Amino acid sequence: MILDPITIEVLWTRLVSAVDEAALTLHRTSFSTVVRESHDYTCMVLDPAGRAVAQATRSVPSFIGTLPMSARAFLEKYPASTWRPGDVVMSNDPWIGTGHLPDLTIAAPIFHKGVLVGLAGVIAHMSDIGGRRRAPDNRDIYEEGLQIPILKWREEGRQNETLAEILRRNVRVPDEVLGDIHAMVGATEKMGQGVAALLGEYGLPDLAAIGGEIIGRSEAAMRRAIAAVPDGEYQATTMVDSFDTDRPLKMVCTISVTGDTMAVDYAGSSPQNASPLNSVLGYTRAYSTYALKCVLLPDVPNNEGNVAPISIDAPEGSFLNPRYPAAVEARATVGHYTTSAVLNALALALPDRVPAESGIPLHGFTIRGQTQRDGRTRPFAAIFFFSAGFGARPGLDGPDTLSFPTNVSNTPIEVLEAVLPVRIRRKTLRLGSGGAGQWRGGDGQSVEVEVVNPEGANMVILSQRLRYPPLGRQGGENGALERVLLNGEPVQGERPFELRQGDVFTLELPGGGGFGDPTLRNPALVAQDLAEGRG
Repeated sequence: MILDPITIEVLWTRLVSAVDEAALTLHRTSFSTVVRESHDYTCMVLDPAGRAVAQATRSVPSFIGTLPMSARAFLEKYPASTWRPGDVVMSNDPWIGTGHLPDLTIAAPIFHKGVLVGLAGVIAHMSDIGGRRRAPDNRDIYEEGLQIPILKWREEGRQNETLAEILRRNVRVPDEVLGDIHAMVGATEKMGQGVAALLGEYGLPDLAAIGGEIIGRSEAAMRRAIAAVPDGEYQATTMVDSFDTDRPLKMVCTISVTGDTMAVDYAGSSPQNASPLNSVLGYTRAYSTYALKCVLLPDVPNNEGNVAPISIDAPEGSFLNPRYPAAVEARATVGHYTTSAVLNALALALPDRVPAESGIPLHGFTIRGQTQRDGRTRPFAAIFFFSAGFGARPGLDGPDTLSFPTNVSNTPIEVLEAVLPVRIRRKTLRLGSGGAGQWRGGDGQSVEVEVVNPEGANMVILSQRLRYPPLGRQGGENGALERVLLNGEPVQGERPFELRQGDVFTLELPGGGGFGDPTLRNPALVAQDLAEGRG
């Protein structure tokens, strides 16, 4: 077959569609709200060497950045020649995966006419993994839950019952966790069927030709985008709240551009700390490259070629590359800031293309406890998300309450109240929280959660933006700081709360920074802001 541009586009689109169908399978058959409602997952087809070829359209950026790394680690333990139909390999090792234990990564071989042509990879966030979930005072990974090394979940179709029993005994909601794993396996099977059907229809022996074209063309496009950035070295320092108010975390980001290559280095950043505010290198790399892709090459589907011209490094022993067995459960709470760090540095090179800071990181409530249902005492455990405002963009206001840099969904109130012993008393826009500017930052939201369980509940919210607001850009004003309230009184959210029935937890999320001088804002937009209560 001649792989002309039109044929490549057709095959590429068909391949993405096959992965999208697998993601839909996972979504519809999953058990937990974090997968079914928040869409905290990804699906991906990789070549036999573990290189990303195509991903689901709806994918979490950190997962698409780390899944190839996990697949290559799987292949190192189980070489490609040893994989058989029906095999499924899994792990939640943060240092070869997504950076913390609740995210489970699995991969299964894709065979076509008896030949291994690729891997089907899936990552999903489990509703529980044991341990002291998201506790801010965890001091090492042993407190954070069950560690699963690289093991076979299935071997030629036979399930590893020993591993299944270990999982069942170590998580609070075993039916949800095991149900989600079976849904993930179903997604790998759907991917395998879709890829094999595509190869058969077009008479292709494997993915080598089309995969090579996809990766090669994407790399060439990224190199052209980097070459358009002025050569030089650009450095910015981004400050991050820590759980020790006297010792904030410092993220020093240096971007070096030479021709069509780019290097990002975090030398000078704070050392790893005793809390879970540590981001493993794979997670740091994933969100750093994601930020660059958002600005430089947003329209090309993601695959291995996008990251080939880019290197990301952080000193070993820093909080952006911690040594095992560091606590890492809250890696998103600091790792999401790498997008800000990269954009703050890149804005020095491309001031008219980089948006203001957003109200990152994503904010999630983790809740667990026991409740009476159907005459029995049943455990519950869940995590649900809410979003802050997006930074203003050159020429556009920032969207309100947009999840960034991850793209998981806010859990609907009706679902939360149906599956958890809570009542959402209020969920509104936090009007005026976005920074003023020629282009206004998006507003965050305010959420009130009441515990209605007679036995109470344990709740954790790992707060951020309490001291360092989302920065405006090019003269735009900063977004509002976050506020955390318990029964109407301000509290520091950096600890677990044992809540009683009737307690109300309130989270007021920051808005994004503004872009450009506020005095240059169109008078019609100013009038609209005032009419909407944003003035």
